Amino acid sequence: MKRFDEIKDLLMSLEGDFQKFYDKGNSAAGTRVRKGMQDVKNLAQEIRIEVQDIKNK
Repeated sequence: MKRFDEIKDLLMSLEGDFQKFYDKGNSAAGTRVRKGMQDVKNLAQEIRIEVQDIKNK
């Protein structure tokens, strides 16, 4: 569950950048969103591997 909380925290930390990018057209915020979403993707992959390992025990 710790990793799930990490994903939630990461997404919540990106909320301001999402608003800046989509509502105000701030391209620098878009770059931060893309980087943050890549971090979410990597964390999600780690969780998938962990769940699979636990499941196969």
